Amino acid sequence: MHDTQGHTAADMPPERGGVPGRASPHSSPPSGPQRSAFRNYLKLARLHQWGKGVFVLVGPVYGAVDGSAINWGAVGLAFLGFGLGSSACYVVNDIRDREADKNHPRKCRRPVASGAISVGAAWVFAAVLLLGTAGAVGGLLAVAPGAAAMWTGLAILAYIANVTAYTYLFKHHIIADVVSLAIGFVLRVLGGCAAAGIEPSTWLLNCTLFVSMFLAFAKRLGERRTREGGDVSRSRAVQSVYTDDLLRMSVVVTGVAALVTYAGYVQARSGLYTVGFNLLWLTMLPATYGLLRCIVLVERGDYDDPTELAIGDRAFQVAGVAFVAVTIAIAFIADRPL
Repeated sequence: MHDTQGHTAADMPPERGGVPGRASPHSSPPSGPQRSAFRNYLKLARLHQWGKGVFVLVGPVYGAVDGSAINWGAVGLAFLGFGLGSSACYVVNDIRDREADKNHPRKCRRPVASGAISVGAAWVFAAVLLLGTAGAVGGLLAVAPGAAAMWTGLAILAYIANVTAYTYLFKHHIIADVVSLAIGFVLRVLGGCAAAGIEPSTWLLNCTLFVSMFLAFAKRLGERRTREGGDVSRSRAVQSVYTDDLLRMSVVVTGVAALVTYAGYVQARSGLYTVGFNLLWLTMLPATYGLLRCIVLVERGDYDDPTELAIGDRAFQVAGVAFVAVTIAIAFIADRPL
């Protein structure tokens, strides 16, 4: 058989150091499979979800602006502990949900569901991540007072217990699934505050609760929008109980609750920031825009996960940066604690 240039396969010169028709043993680096496996383990750990660890930093950041002395080394170890603990929980979740994930257009590419990583290897990886979590908590004992290290460690332990309970129980029960997810975010806030040695305000805990419930309900609504016409309950069983109208209502209720709670915080600080008007009110603008932008994109089916939205949508990112920048600018311009 001849190629398009009129030469037979036998006429083609062999690869350097090889034989005709076969690739050279040096044509691909031997480390390729190892690199591919390494990427699969990174994917299994879901490092992009470590972005949720920003909730660990919220309390310490506000405390720093408020003039409190923050032990940032302890806060960093708390962030690491929650990150490693959450990765271990994600691995366990992927092991348990591997059959359901095979029916999801995106989750089917997860390493365990796709078969790239065996179940046994995934269990070993989860154990390694938990050991890393224990190491981070142990490190806290060296850089933080005993009480701070103890409460931070308890918050991380409670977080892992809550996520495990979610994986095996709560995720199958309507509303309880979302409350459990919200508790995970609240525990991050409590852990960060404990590591920093500061007391979380009621405003902070309420905002965290409602924002995280909003994100969880939005994720469930987004899953239904991105799989319009498909059986979304095959990848998340509790979706057979939720309805579109219930999820829309829940997204709106928790979103409004989050904004109203934050508005109450802004109002409570009016005595410190009123210069003609309450300057802190300006932060309501990017907060409101970002939340409504999230609702629009999820309802439209552009994203099925608000975390992916935060990573991928430029307008939402601008709103987040504007919120942080305006908040810090007002605090320093007015020379007042937040």
